[in-house]
Amino acid sequence: VMEKSYMSMFLLLVAISCVLAKDAGKKDTKETTAKPKLPQTLSRGWGDQLIWTQTYEEALFRAKHSQKPLMIIHHLEDCPHSQALKKVFAEHKDIQKLAEKFILLNLVYETTDKNLAPDGQYVPRVLFIDPSLTVRADITGRYSNRLYAYEPSDISLLYSNMQKALKLLKTEL
Repeated sequence: VMEKSYMSMFLLLVAISCVLAKDAGKKDTKETTAKPKLPQTLSRGWGDQLIWTQTYEEALFRAKHSQKPLMIIHHLEDCPHSQALKKVFAEHKDIQKLAEKFILLNLVYETTDKNLAPDGQYVPRVLFIDPSLTVRADITGRYSNRLYAYEPSDISLLYSNMQKALKLLKTEL
């Protein structure tokens, strides 16, 4: 029995030292590059200090149990419209502050839930879902052909729609 615990302890130490050696190796390459790249988080650049959920299922679960509305941002990394919206979203102090009151999810792929694409699978699109897990079809952007699309110039509309999603929540529940 004693031998077994020594062996597992030894393996644990080997594993730890491998991990530490890997990290030490990484550091050297980082200093040679001009700007250290931050690790890719679930935020994907939409607000690194915000708490983002990993999956749609997790987001629905957390919205229901926390009684917070869910904000879902569909986007693509290689879409210039998505990139432009992400930049203004991430730099908008008031939006970043208000976003803390939401369960947040940003997706670079489509879910099988048709409710998340009520008028098509375009990006970027932003939908709000209340804690009763109902898609808020009444909270839309300014385009009649892409109801949930926002351009960088629509950032104040997105902000007021976020406020709307929180306000209606209080009156309905």
